[in-house]
Amino acid sequence: MTQNTQITSENIQIPRASLLRYATYASVFTAFALIVAKIAAFVFTGSMAILATVVDSCLDLLASFINMLAVRQATLPADHDHRFGHGKFEPLAGLGQAAFVFGSGFFLLLNAVGKIGKDYEIENIGVGITVMAFSIVMTGILLAIQYYVIKKTKSVAIQADKAHYTGDLLINGSVIISLLISKFFNLHYVDIIFAILIALYLMYTATTILITSTKLLTDSELPDDERKKILDIIMSNNKIAGAHDLRTRSSGDKRFIQFHLEINRHLSLLEAHAIADEVEIAILDVFPDAEVLIHEDPSDFFENHPEICYQMNSG
Repeated sequence: MTQNTQITSENIQIPRASLLRYATYASVFTAFALIVAKIAAFVFTGSMAILATVVDSCLDLLASFINMLAVRQATLPADHDHRFGHGKFEPLAGLGQAAFVFGSGFFLLLNAVGKIGKDYEIENIGVGITVMAFSIVMTGILLAIQYYVIKKTKSVAIQADKAHYTGDLLINGSVIISLLISKFFNLHYVDIIFAILIALYLMYTATTILITSTKLLTDSELPDDERKKILDIIMSNNKIAGAHDLRTRSSGDKRFIQFHLEINRHLSLLEAHAIADEVEIAILDVFPDAEVLIHEDPSDFFENHPEICYQMNSG
């Protein structure tokens, strides 16, 4: 077989949409398996901390299922009714997740606080520790899959899911510590403390999801460092006299960038268009997931723009 026709693992490319779907399927399967295992552990032990992780895993399953549907919809190409694509489905699903996660965390908090001052015993601690260890292994495998998919796709949705399951990994480890303390030091109130901490973590996670989703749905600008990088790329072209009215936003995993480009007024339309193409290609080299819209203006032509112009000295 010649070098030109040789097939290797490096040149076999899995479509981006398929990678995203596989990651969401793995997330749903993991959450379902952990719910079954943790419910069994709670029945055997009666541990409030384990009950807290059951609630968390139920939320994981709901969030992963919604994320699976959102990613499937968000990866659809732009159509007649959605000219900018379907990326908004991800943050829209996030709003629902945030409300449910926060409410469940608050319910768990009330339940754990209600146990304060009441005597109860944790049984079969060894079973609880075994199940938590199993949960850590399963979550670790999922995180490895998500890390690979994020590396290949840069998906915001999978990154958010990975951050959530990273927190779950820490939660499961904290429950093992709680059970060990209860077993060797007979300090059962530690179990309640860990349950309260997990509830607070759920409420914090919900707030973070809410803020992120709201920013995406309200078309917030890209971070300042990314906007500066875009302007630096524009002005690195010595054929450009200036740029202004930079507007940016993101939708799903796609960035939208638009601005006015100031070009020598004496150039032909064809020449000006060629320069704009150079700038667009330079931006896409750094932001390959972007959609760039450029409006060409003649240099030294005054217009009242809402943003301060970013200009070079024409010398």
